[in-house]
Amino acid sequence: MTNFEGVDFYNTDSLLSEEERAVRDTVRDWVDENLLPVIGQCYVERQFPIELVPQMADLGIFGANMPEEYDCAGLNNVAYGLIMQELERGDSGVRSFASVQGSLVMYPILEFGSEEQRGYWLPRLAKGEAIGCYGLTEPDYGSDPGGLTTRAVRDGDEWVITGTKMWITNGSIADLAIIWAKTGAIDDPSSIRGFIVETDRDGYVASDQKGKLSLLASDTSEISLQEVRVPDENRLPGSSGLKSPLMCLNQARYTIAWGAVGAALACYSEALSYAKNRTQFDRPIAGYQIQQLRLVEMLTEITKGQLLALQLGRLKDAGRLHHAQVSLAKRNNVNMACEVAREARRLLGANGILVEYQSMRHMANLESVYTYEGTHDIHGLIVGEEITGLSAIT
Repeated sequence: MTNFEGVDFYNTDSLLSEEERAVRDTVRDWVDENLLPVIGQCYVERQFPIELVPQMADLGIFGANMPEEYDCAGLNNVAYGLIMQELERGDSGVRSFASVQGSLVMYPILEFGSEEQRGYWLPRLAKGEAIGCYGLTEPDYGSDPGGLTTRAVRDGDEWVITGTKMWITNGSIADLAIIWAKTGAIDDPSSIRGFIVETDRDGYVASDQKGKLSLLASDTSEISLQEVRVPDENRLPGSSGLKSPLMCLNQARYTIAWGAVGAALACYSEALSYAKNRTQFDRPIAGYQIQQLRLVEMLTEITKGQLLALQLGRLKDAGRLHHAQVSLAKRNNVNMACEVAREARRLLGANGILVEYQSMRHMANLESVYTYEGTHDIHGLIVGEEITGLSAIT
């Protein structure tokens, strides 16, 4: 009746095109053959598997839903979402790397950049010849990005940028950063503009974020910009106000809605296989009521998440996607994945804390995914405002 160890209970494969299935299966095979064998050790050693970046580029993963004229794959958004699902089935940190590269670095260059910027950077980013990061969040401004204090001051044909950014994925390995700064009054969010900042410029310093207990196989950094000078040609000319960085975040949140399904799939598949093979009291634990109900609950929520992500992708491809719909999907699917990972870890018993199993790694990672790109509660308030017409945030 079903495939992939019972995780396509409603036969969502039948709702995909042949190309979409082929893209997903290609990335799925790559994750199985190249990522899963190394990710556990990378997690323990707190190292991002940067040696896999060229392979990801060869698969066309970076900016996969962007135009072919910039050496991107030109796929539709459902196929792009399926790529993110499979990457996070391997590890949230690897999906985060690809999400940042495509949705938070390539997208703003495509959407707000000049044609010269697009032609220079997008092919390099697509081929993995350059790695990017996204500098919006600051130590004191996470859920309130409009309060950011990073400043960009015009000095002739240059901009002088000063500020600090925190929780920056890829920050220590990036060749360029998309930095958001205020060009006017510090209390004026409408003056926010985006800048391409090469990371070898004087005054740019990235340091590893210490003490993480989640996303251990991901590069997370704090960025300090001390009077970093960039030419005016590095300004993203189409960026204007807080709406611009939020548009980028909406692209990334879309990938998270899909990626969380992948993490849940990994945990459920592991739990199901373990339950069938682990024997206690002379029979597999899958034969006990409590474990069957646990597995059914996981499968039910995953199935709803799959259908939610797919419809989200169809709306995006049709040009009818609203940002509140992305918020609903992000909060639902990440919360679902958190619960699935936790239940899978419990089903595995003592073995569930070992790195050779996936569920606890996913469980820890998803606690970060639950918070970043807009917390669970903030996304709830975004949806709440949309359905009531009343803002509870400001």
